Amino acid sequence: MNENSAISQIMLYMSRQASGFGRYVLEQTFFILFGWIPTVVGVGVRGILYKAILKMDGVAAIENKVRLRFASNITLGNGVYLDQNTYLHACAHGISIGSESIVMHGAVLHVYNFRDLPNSKITIGENSLIGEYSVIRGQGGVEIGDRVFTSPFSQIIAVNHIFDDPKLSFVEQGITAEGIIIEDDVWIGASAIITDGVKIGKGSVVAAGAVVTKDVPPFTVVAGVPAKEIKKIDGTSHPVQDKTIYY
Repeated sequence: MNENSAISQIMLYMSRQASGFGRYVLEQTFFILFGWIPTVVGVGVRGILYKAILKMDGVAAIENKVRLRFASNITLGNGVYLDQNTYLHACAHGISIGSESIVMHGAVLHVYNFRDLPNSKITIGENSLIGEYSVIRGQGGVEIGDRVFTSPFSQIIAVNHIFDDPKLSFVEQGITAEGIIIEDDVWIGASAIITDGVKIGKGSVVAAGAVVTKDVPPFTVVAGVPAKEIKKIDGTSHPVQDKTIYY
């Protein structure tokens, strides 16, 4: 690799980490100095000092070992909690997380947009929870409402590859990025997958392991591969009497 090629590769890398060279240096300096500090001390330090590199509407709790890229495009509401080893990559139109929402250990929120896609973003409402090791890809735009819970290892993927032409590799055929909408009060089970172009209506439940390829009406339970309706939530069912329910 010649010198010019090496420099171009370095510049390409930095362009995919921050909105400019100055921002890259600033953000990386903050991560090196303050990102490693453990316990409540580190949470407090980052809650104050990270306001210089991202947008906070109030105070957010950010654990150590949280990886942030394009931090200038990240907005955290008051009381947001980012657990250890979460990864937020917020290029293009960014990531916004509403107040009192939680992103659990190992989750990935990725607005990976280097094709100038017009709607790429991730928006999460208030009092929502993104479960451990969940993945949200926001190329086509992902809008998640209030009080939405995703269980561990769920995937919300607002992008898809075209693979219709057998003479071409799929990487040469482009992508679609229609977007995903998840309305308020939705529960998504463990390892469920939500595919591009889907809307999940208010109050619905996606069972564990389901692959959702079509819209889900409000107050509906879906399960299976591909996911199909198995139940309406209409108030006619009652909790099993021999189970203890906690509130």
